[in-house]
Amino acid sequence: MGSIYRSEHMKLCQIFFQSESAYQCVAELGELGMAQFIDLNEEQNSYQRKFVNEVRRCEEMDRKITFVEDEINKDLVPIPDYNDHIPAPQPKHMGEMEANLEKLEEELLQINKNTKTLKTNHIQLLEMKAVLEHVTSLMDHQSKREAAMSISEAARGEAGPFSVGLKQEFDKPVRDENELKFVTGVIKRAKSIAFERFLWRLSRAKVFAKFVQIQEKTDLFSHEYEDKCVFILFFSGEQLRSKVKKICDGFQAKCYTVPENPAERTKLLNNIKIQANDMKAVIEKTLDYRAKCIHTAAGNLRKWGIMLLKVKSIFHTLNMFSVDVTQKCLIAECWVPEADIAQVKNSLHMGTIHSGSSVPAILNEMETEKYPPTYFKLNKFTQGFQNIVDAYGIASYREVNPAPWTIISFPFLFAVMFGDAGHGIIMLLAAAGFVIFEKKLISMKIKDEIFNTFFGGRYVVLLMGMFAIYTGLIYNDFYSKSINMFGSSWTNPYPKSLLEQMDKQGAESKTELSLTFPPENAFDHGYGPYPFGVDPVWNLATNRLNFLNPMKMKTSILLGISQMAFGILLSLMNHIGNRSVVDIIFVFIPQCLFLGCIFVYLCLQVIMKWIFFYVKPAIIFGKFYPGSNCAPSLLIGLINMFMVKSRDPTFAFDINNGKGKYNATLDDGTKYTYTDYDQCYLQQWYPNQSLVEIILLLIAVVSVPVMLLVKPFYIRWRHSRGLPVDLGHGPEDEHGEFNFGDVMVHQAIHTIEFVLGCVSHTASYLRLWALSLAHAQLSDVLWTMVLRMSLKMGGWGGSAAVTIIFYFIFSILSVCILILMEGLSAFLHAIRLHWVEFQSKFYGGTGIQFEPFSFTKIIRVYEGLDQ
Repeated sequence: MGSIYRSEHMKLCQIFFQSESAYQCVAELGELGMAQFIDLNEEQNSYQRKFVNEVRRCEEMDRKITFVEDEINKDLVPIPDYNDHIPAPQPKHMGEMEANLEKLEEELLQINKNTKTLKTNHIQLLEMKAVLEHVTSLMDHQSKREAAMSISEAARGEAGPFSVGLKQEFDKPVRDENELKFVTGVIKRAKSIAFERFLWRLSRAKVFAKFVQIQEKTDLFSHEYEDKCVFILFFSGEQLRSKVKKICDGFQAKCYTVPENPAERTKLLNNIKIQANDMKAVIEKTLDYRAKCIHTAAGNLRKWGIMLLKVKSIFHTLNMFSVDVTQKCLIAECWVPEADIAQVKNSLHMGTIHSGSSVPAILNEMETEKYPPTYFKLNKFTQGFQNIVDAYGIASYREVNPAPWTIISFPFLFAVMFGDAGHGIIMLLAAAGFVIFEKKLISMKIKDEIFNTFFGGRYVVLLMGMFAIYTGLIYNDFYSKSINMFGSSWTNPYPKSLLEQMDKQGAESKTELSLTFPPENAFDHGYGPYPFGVDPVWNLATNRLNFLNPMKMKTSILLGISQMAFGILLSLMNHIGNRSVVDIIFVFIPQCLFLGCIFVYLCLQVIMKWIFFYVKPAIIFGKFYPGSNCAPSLLIGLINMFMVKSRDPTFAFDINNGKGKYNATLDDGTKYTYTDYDQCYLQQWYPNQSLVEIILLLIAVVSVPVMLLVKPFYIRWRHSRGLPVDLGHGPEDEHGEFNFGDVMVHQAIHTIEFVLGCVSHTASYLRLWALSLAHAQLSDVLWTMVLRMSLKMGGWGGSAAVTIIFYFIFSILSVCILILMEGLSAFLHAIRLHWVEFQSKFYGGTGIQFEPFSFTKIIRVYEGLDQ
């Protein structure tokens, strides 16, 4: 736990590279992934750096790869992942990569251009073919006669829009149908009505139009069908011809010249059919060749991308180095974990050998005041818990890491809220599936974000399922039902005749009658309490919630204050690590006193009440305890402690003096007579309780100004003598200036936050009880409303109902509502308890993440597996 308990010791190193070996050395460091380089050229823009031309070449190759990938995606061709290791290409191989990518790009561009031209020509041929096939029916004698009559009527003013003024050339009556001119073409069917109406209005009805729908598909290589139709326009005069063609252009209608002679049309139609078939064959061969190029490129695309990614990242890193005056040496600065410096030196040595250089790279460790980054050595198990902590904030350098404690506390607090053994088993099996098949799932490289979230936290979910089973057994909840594993400690003290009589009365009155089991008679004191968890008899009791709610509420308080106290103890480790005596004496100790004198004292009272105060009379702490009616009320007692309210020193008076109203017999046979106080549960229950509580309250009150005032004045004293001071701002300290007012405000905020937080955080831990209650009640409702209804049904119908309702409705609702939704709710609340209630006691989270130059990380981001 040493490496995860605190971050690794970091060293700022300076590396001198020979220009010839710098590229290969950086490539080896990228494979190792243990050096975070510092940009030494921040004042320069990207165009002023040494390797700007190489970066531009890489960006140009990246553009070409993106173009090829887009072409592959257009054809819906899958791009396989590349799992083999690829060494970083040498700079001398960049020319070959550029040539190959440029050749592929030009080839695809040329194919796309030729294919587009061929497809356009093929569509025109098919449209011309459709025009020739339909134009004969459109140009028969009847159509010409009908067109001539319509145009003549419009010229005489018998049809068409009203015209005023001189008649133009095309307004003259048509004497013979042979004088008619015509234009043929193809237009989209959706535009045909508007096209005809526009022609009629503009020409004053002197253009006669006829349309015939094209049944065959004109674009054979498109997945979409476009409805088109052939049109023929009859008119008179060449002046009108130019207007008609302009209108056709406006409606994107294609006009085709058709000979009037039927024999010539037939001959032209045969030629066009031959040309269309030949062009179709050419297009198919072109597309086949393009498909071969696309499939070949798809197989190599990820390999090219990774190679280019490594080259580009190396040159970006080299641009962060400074260049000496001789231009023969590159100087780099980087953060390296102290334990891995030997590996970094070995990588530099291997890079020098592979580059063929005779001058080795030199690594020097530097002394610096710069704030180091934070790095933890993690594995696949601890990574998920560290991610939970890092989502709140990166640990400050050498600060105590909450992750080791989160490994246990997080799934446990989740399970306290989620506690159901049945649901925990389902969660455990799901996480176990992820763990068992993790190698296969990793090799699949699934890029779904939701899946990767669950898969990345598979070990977190695994422990959550284990702890949910544990707490479910403690609550004795298994799909809202109890399991009687050891036999109940409660027995029925009532005779059978009384129970039969009550059943008869209940049947007559149609009401349910109930009896209370008195603990002194119904509880088997010889057998003792239920060995593990809650006695199953409570699942049948009508006052079940009255018993479980106080138990869970007090347990939540105990767990919460325990975790907060542990957080304060961890802050001591931070103070020791920082060698801050003032924080230990005047911050840590007052915090412990404040928390202990009030809240730990409350926890001790809870435990003592559970242990000593029973339903039977007894002598407790030298005082006579009459029974459960005098069990101390802890909440009101805590209020009385703050109000310093006077209380009687005993539960009862007139004990054995002959004036007592009640009689009681202890377990040892001793008899007592007594009179209890009206509010005996509010009286003192151990000797000198009022004095003890006054002392505890005074200590807690005095500890507040100690936390608030001592440290700021101590920091001011050190600053006045020129000694270094820690302002507590993490990496910003090196840029900050001392200001006593800021220090005082900072300390006041922390003090107020701690004092108020002890109260609010204690109340916040009650969510453990609230969510546990909600989960149990939802599970009970689901059982009652779904499964129990089917179990009450008899016969074949009941069997079918059990099968259908259980296996479908009950299972689906259990998984969706009780496991996924309730699990997510408990997960978020557990995160809140750790981030705010636990980590606020010791964790600053103001550090800088260690981000080494690593090919593995870069490639995972490129493949969409990381962000």
